[in-house]
Amino acid sequence: MLMAHPAVLRKLVDEYEALRAVHAEHGNAEPRSRITEVACALCISTGTCDVDAALIAAYHQLPGAQVHDDALLAR
Repeated sequence: MLMAHPAVLRKLVDEYEALRAVHAEHGNAEPRSRITEVACALCISTGTCDVDAALIAAYHQLPGAQVHDDALLAR
């Protein structure tokens, strides 16, 4: 399986988290469409079908990852 470059994953994760924070605070539609685009990019980059799984997979692939619960990866 191809793996995304860690810099790409870091950028996608950071952007996703920032957009989610803006959307949660303001609730407008503009970030929502971008959230969908970034979520799709995360899923494609990590080979997953779900944004939550994509985030977990991205965290595992990032340098210095210290993720202790990998139960969701066993699905």
